[in-house]
Amino acid sequence: GGVRLPLLEVVTFIDANKDDLVKGRRLGAEFICRVLQVAPSSYYAAKAREPSTRARRDEALILQLIELWEANYRVYRGP
Repeated sequence: GGVRLPLLEVVTFIDANKDDLVKGRRLGAEFICRVLQVAPSSYYAAKAREPSTRARRDEALILQLIELWEANYRVYRGP
């Protein structure tokens, strides 16, 4: 059992840490997958997959939101 981690977060974590050295050895994606109890094939499949239409749209919206936030002196105030 336990909590299932979102695959995008797992991929991001593995990519950020797979080249770290522990006791002179590189961690590697397979080792991190084993510790996180994620199949290495899931990691590699997620890496090879094209971003979804939603993910591409969200990326464009994030860029627009950042522009608006910066134009507003990096201040957010709700209604």
